[in-house]
Amino acid sequence: MSKSTALPTGAAGANPSARFYVHEYHPENGTLLGFWIYLMSDCLIFACLFAVYAVLGRSYAAGPSGADLFELPVVALNTSLLLLSSITYGFAMLEMQNKRLRAVQGWLIVTGLLGAGFIYLELSEFAHLIHEGAGPQRSAFLSSFFTLVGTHGLHVTFGLVWLVTLLFQLGRHGLSPENRRRLMCLSMFWHFLDVVWIGVFTFVYLMGVLP
Repeated sequence: MSKSTALPTGAAGANPSARFYVHEYHPENGTLLGFWIYLMSDCLIFACLFAVYAVLGRSYAAGPSGADLFELPVVALNTSLLLLSSITYGFAMLEMQNKRLRAVQGWLIVTGLLGAGFIYLELSEFAHLIHEGAGPQRSAFLSSFFTLVGTHGLHVTFGLVWLVTLLFQLGRHGLSPENRRRLMCLSMFWHFLDVVWIGVFTFVYLMGVLP
């Protein structure tokens, strides 16, 4: 919206070059639009990583394949944690609409714990693969696997840092218009990561165990 503010007469007299009106303009949905543009650029990044994995996913270099390495029960548990975190974040958004600050903070904490559990299991999987000699340098398949899954994990880690920062902002300023906008942006980011992970789970893990 556009807003004009008149400067005090004394201030204008003290500085003849000063303007009498200051025009400020900030689109109401500018932040959300910009964040949508960012998410679209992130879609391109993951699309490229999926394409690379599609090309290199069967290049084992006489090494282990996905069927030899992947433990689907653990991956299914990890998937459940991330999907549940999306549901709990949805509860936080509902409480935001009802202007219940404590409930919002509580659901965000639960979301953060579920996300931290997801990262822990993913790091444990990486450590186990590297310990078994199946690191990213072993084959093109493993290089593309670590790059795709690791990039998603970095995004989740960034989301957790953002979530913790937002909790501090909520504790300090409450459900201000700025914090509500930040909650909306983080909500889009978090759900976007869930959608990407469903693709990873299906395309990498489920199809990876097929002969």
